[in-house]
Amino acid sequence: MALIIERIRSCFYIFYRIWSLVIASLHRNIRAVQGYQPVKYKCSTLSPWLDTKLTSVRRKTLVLDLDETLIHSHHDGFSLARQVARPSYPADFILKVEIDRHPVRFFVHKRPHVDFFLGIVSQWYELAVFTASMEIYGAAVAEKLDNGRGILMKRYYRQHCTTDSTGFTKDLSKVSPDLSSVVLVDNSPGAYRNNPDNAIPIKSWISDPYDSALLNILPVLDALRFCEDVRSMLGRNLHQHNLW
Repeated sequence: MALIIERIRSCFYIFYRIWSLVIASLHRNIRAVQGYQPVKYKCSTLSPWLDTKLTSVRRKTLVLDLDETLIHSHHDGFSLARQVARPSYPADFILKVEIDRHPVRFFVHKRPHVDFFLGIVSQWYELAVFTASMEIYGAAVAEKLDNGRGILMKRYYRQHCTTDSTGFTKDLSKVSPDLSSVVLVDNSPGAYRNNPDNAIPIKSWISDPYDSALLNILPVLDALRFCEDVRSMLGRNLHQHNLW
């Protein structure tokens, strides 16, 4: 009887391993197919009236959070406090950094459509990265997302945040003293609690390969660049802070 039970366990383990490989392969194939699917957001030529309107307002700054907004990452450092969920499919890139004299590898997954999104909004806004993560990690992620395009030159990290008992808050006045021209996209409401009228909330992303939140906010960002004061629009939609 014991031998039969042991064989059943062995068969079950083999089946489990095969099934895990099948699921991992399926995730990889989904991401590969999705990568070849055309993503379109038509940037139409502006009418003379809109072109005049755009030249009459100041070019605005779009501030972007990193973790769970543009990317998701996990690491193999056992001593770090930030241990998070691990997607089952391979990372888009791996970062090797040293934290407190310990080498740590971060496995970084890019949110669906992030490269397309950055390519579009960089035509409309001056872009900035603002993350509550450490600079050694945040700077490396920003370099990968920029990919030599020179579109993520302004960067702010944990040392630029203000802290209290509730966590990290991003002071947008450090990006620009003119808050009428600053828009923040962030998944954490605590990050913009001092500047809620400047925020476009976005749902946290970890691993959903079908996520389209970055595409969903493109029409809003397209419209905001024509405003005199972004707070006049964003401040009216606080009840929709979970929309995206």
